[in-house]
Amino acid sequence: MIRSPDQVLICSCEGTLPLDTGAIGRGCKNSEILTARHLCGPEMDRFRAVAADDKPLTVGCTQEAVLLTEVAAQAGRINAVKFANIRETAGWSSDAETAGPKMAALLAAAAEPIPDIPTVKLESAGVILIYGRDQAAVEAGKLLKDHLDVTVLIAPGTRIVPEPLTGFPIAQGKIRAAKGHLGTFLITVDSFSHSLPSSRGVLMFGPPRNGAQSNCDVVLDLSGGTALFPAADLRDGYLRADPAHPAAVLQAVLKARDLIGTFEKPRYVAFDASLCAHSRSQITGCTRCLDLCPAGAITPNGDHVAVDPNICAGCGQCAAACPTGAASYAIPPEDSSVRKLRTLLLTYREAGGKDAILLFHDEPHGAPLIDALARFGDGLPANVIPVALNEITQVGLESIAAAMAYGASAMRFLLRERPRHDIAGLMRTIDLATPIMIGLGFGDGRVATIETDDPDILLATLRAIPVMAIAPRPASFRTVGAKRSVLRFAMIELHRAAPAPVDVIALPGGAPFGTVEVDVGGCTLCLSCVSACPTGALRDDPERPMLKFVEDACVQCGLCQSTCPENVITLKPQIDFRSSSLPAKILKEEEPFCCISCSKPFGVKSTIERVIAKLEGKHWMYSGSSRRIDVIQMCEDCRVGFVAAEGFDPYAKNPVIRTTDDYLRERDALKPARQDKG
Repeated sequence: MIRSPDQVLICSCEGTLPLDTGAIGRGCKNSEILTARHLCGPEMDRFRAVAADDKPLTVGCTQEAVLLTEVAAQAGRINAVKFANIRETAGWSSDAETAGPKMAALLAAAAEPIPDIPTVKLESAGVILIYGRDQAAVEAGKLLKDHLDVTVLIAPGTRIVPEPLTGFPIAQGKIRAAKGHLGTFLITVDSFSHSLPSSRGVLMFGPPRNGAQSNCDVVLDLSGGTALFPAADLRDGYLRADPAHPAAVLQAVLKARDLIGTFEKPRYVAFDASLCAHSRSQITGCTRCLDLCPAGAITPNGDHVAVDPNICAGCGQCAAACPTGAASYAIPPEDSSVRKLRTLLLTYREAGGKDAILLFHDEPHGAPLIDALARFGDGLPANVIPVALNEITQVGLESIAAAMAYGASAMRFLLRERPRHDIAGLMRTIDLATPIMIGLGFGDGRVATIETDDPDILLATLRAIPVMAIAPRPASFRTVGAKRSVLRFAMIELHRAAPAPVDVIALPGGAPFGTVEVDVGGCTLCLSCVSACPTGALRDDPERPMLKFVEDACVQCGLCQSTCPENVITLKPQIDFRSSSLPAKILKEEEPFCCISCSKPFGVKSTIERVIAKLEGKHWMYSGSSRRIDVIQMCEDCRVGFVAAEGFDPYAKNPVIRTTDDYLRERDALKPARQDKG
């Protein structure tokens, strides 16, 4: 069943949007549908009465959410009121008369429970370093000196007029390196020197030194040069402005002034190191998250990676790309995101909607474009359902697969015309989804981006999307659990709902699904790959020499390929929709070698025989005595006892041991010959 709110209160905003209560009622089944014309004005008492009842309540208005929340609290309400925007997203549109199913979907989705967001704390004592190239840095220091503990660092070669009274130190130097975040910056400075109090016409500095270090809570960079951090605008506590633009400098100064005290930020990514497939035995496997993180929040840490939540800016690309689910997004978690998509699409269909197009967008960029369309244009088409996200790049394959299985016609990701940060992770996800959609008969063009800053171009692009048939057997599954299990379930349901399901689809490199191919002739069953495999996709058998493979568990991390001493393993990215129900596949199996003393199986028969053939009669330690070769044919327990009983001396027939003096004499003897050649 679709989760529906107990009460739905929708407002026509003084008659500016039509309310199709029939469609909303069909979508929000078992809900009490209440309507209003001016809820935040003359009908406020009505809202107060409904809110005081304390039943689960969803209100179709976001503009006055703050006011209505306050009124509800004054009325004694305990449960939070949920709010859904049905005006700019549906009602203010040239298609408003047919937007009832979309309104129902948005109202039902707003009632979905949202998990609590974990947070981390950042603390700043207000120590700020202002780094500049001219007088603007000093002027910024003057504005901040009464609020923060200011130090100004001027780039070498800058001519600054001495201040009769500054109230803060001014030094000279060039920042060589910077690391940290709000409250914990560590800055390394070369050519560092203090200003001289005896300076007259131009500020003079003392003797310079390299490698000076400074700890500060906030960095205000007015140097106009290269940013000190990757994705600099994502680094908490690092503010940057062009000194040639006074308005930008003033804005940065005002932001810096408030960066003192304790701050909370979301812990965007949950990380389980036990699932990480980064490395084993100093051999690197998966580097997907390391390659994608724009903020530098992810670093190698032994066999796994470490995610610094203080630096993480929440783009979500690591979670979208992580093949094992070691990194998962928390705003909201993947299973919660999929449940919201389920509610949107199933409610839309129940209310009579057709050809649903999901438009994923963020609040800073996407919401203003949608608002502009609603206020000054034709608004969104009735079949375009906006889905607001913290970051567009957080969307993974599980959401795309689930949405198509639930009956979406198409999906579009609204991006800036020039994205501020790398969107490689999202593009890889789309490139991965495309062959799956084509292979299952959905065709091309189902999933794509719209990269624009113009609301008119956005509308024209949405209207140009052709009508594409939905899954002939739409799914209705509910998801609970970790990311990998959600992805696995979504893919199974997508296959079941597909127009033309096939069992196996080839995928591009880097896909989180696939098989391994082993050159059986070159494999010695050393089982190094089994030890390296982080997911248990490659397995041995405790009873006999055997290499088995479970494709459903393989994430194509490449550790087996990198670890194999014989170089006989090849990765083959693909998705086999039967893999979840198939038993382990035997890649290679051989007869075990049985101990000649106790008959216990150990080792691989072909390997033991090959070793014996290479050593018998050819190595000084094993020549002249069959008893010595017997040692190789015994298990570890019998071998120890046998060697002790026989009193074997491993050096009994060893040639004369060569000493350092022997090598030195040979070297000296060769010197004349080398000189002659010279």
